[in-house]
Amino acid sequence: MKKVSMLIIAISLFAVLTKTNAMVNEYDEIAKSDKVDVTLYAKKMNGVYTDFKIDFQGGVLKRPYWINTTSPTWSPQIIYEDINKDGENELIIILTKGTGTGILEQEVHVFQIQNQRINEELVEVPVEVLVDDPIAIVLKNVKTELLPNKAIISIGEKKYAIDIKSLKIEPEHLFSDIYFGNLINFEVKENHLIAKIGGKISPAGGSIGDIQITYMFKDKMYQAKSIEFKPNE
Repeated sequence: MKKVSMLIIAISLFAVLTKTNAMVNEYDEIAKSDKVDVTLYAKKMNGVYTDFKIDFQGGVLKRPYWINTTSPTWSPQIIYEDINKDGENELIIILTKGTGTGILEQEVHVFQIQNQRINEELVEVPVEVLVDDPIAIVLKNVKTELLPNKAIISIGEKKYAIDIKSLKIEPEHLFSDIYFGNLINFEVKENHLIAKIGGKISPAGGSIGDIQITYMFKDKMYQAKSIEFKPNE
């Protein structure tokens, strides 16, 4: 079933690849890479950018359901690096879906560049590869406990105890447990894809640190290689 699902995903990706002649006149150019010939176009709808088109070296790939904030501060990031150690660069696009006080929600899309024959012409085609959801990784691998004076995080055999007295949060303002979900950001560092998921113990001023997930490419997808907790300094 997994092989069939991957095949369906691959076919759907190829099916939406068109030539540069595809109409992008009614779209805004919202990001461009100087390292590789990639430009992102999208439409502004209901206060966000959506209905994306990826112009990759003359071909246009459609992504109608992508979302990114319209704030110039959080424009999509286009990264072109080898993150799976195969000697070839991958195309990584980081979107920012939401921002605000105590909120930063990003998602990542990774594409491998493959040579495909389209209309009897051999062209480079970006093929999207699955990236395991960071929140799902946290839920499966991280155990937490929130007490009046400390927060406890367990990852495998490692246990972290964070003294929360210095935050001066009244007990009635504490969550019932450590919350992960509103602070999700991605980066590529030293050719590794990394996700950071912020942990909070209270609605305001309750940040205690990040779960840091370093990804590796295994079984045709990106999944957790290591999971660590990085407390706030």
